Amino acid sequence: MSVLPVPSVGVAGSVGAAPPSRQGLDEAEVLDRRESASGEVVLRRRGEHCEVIVNGCFLMDTVDGRSERLLVRAALDGLAVVERPSVLIGGLGVGFSLAHAAAEPRWARIAVVEREAAIIDWHRTGPLGAFSAGALDDPRVEVLHTDLVEYLAGTGERYDALCLDVDNGPDWTVGAENDRLYGPAGLANAAARLNPGGVLAVWSAQPSAAFERALREAGFTDVRTEEVAVERGVPDVVHLARRA
Repeated sequence: MSVLPVPSVGVAGSVGAAPPSRQGLDEAEVLDRRESASGEVVLRRRGEHCEVIVNGCFLMDTVDGRSERLLVRAALDGLAVVERPSVLIGGLGVGFSLAHAAAEPRWARIAVVEREAAIIDWHRTGPLGAFSAGALDDPRVEVLHTDLVEYLAGTGERYDALCLDVDNGPDWTVGAENDRLYGPAGLANAAARLNPGGVLAVWSAQPSAAFERALREAGFTDVRTEEVAVERGVPDVVHLARRA
């Protein structure tokens, strides 16, 4: 994900500067615009890359998927003793995490939760399909059109890894309702969805010492943070923790 706001795309009162890495590039072309329960969801093309804007907030683009791939790779590395692990990816996004998971034969089962129907459509029949690289057709992949917080709280399914990338990080959520994902109740629900020894991986646009403390207070062990350098500013990170 990218994290800086861009000029509003039709949402009154939500205006920000374009991210420095995109200033001076091609003007953005709106490819599709949908209304959803969470607000306006917009797909734009800027040059050869696509951007997703949710409710006026620049959420992600296809420029650089290194940290999204690290999200999945680090979780799998932490499961070296599990022969055929399962993974739940929270957030389909532009598809980098899912495509990386589908390219790895060690995953026996891959579920991805996405609450925006528009994003799922853009992968199935639209421009984002080029970035998910056909992963939605992989027989191991199940796409769940639902809210991640509600799914974690309500399902009885368990996984060996949870890879969550639905916000710009625990300290910068897309909507206030997502705050509960990173609090005590949300982390308890995440732990309940993990098999013993399972790995929780959470993408963030910046390190969060407060979230590391919250993970430990929730009973997770082996809490650590891996960084991916970016062109400007603080590095993207993946917070990692293990269910005891």
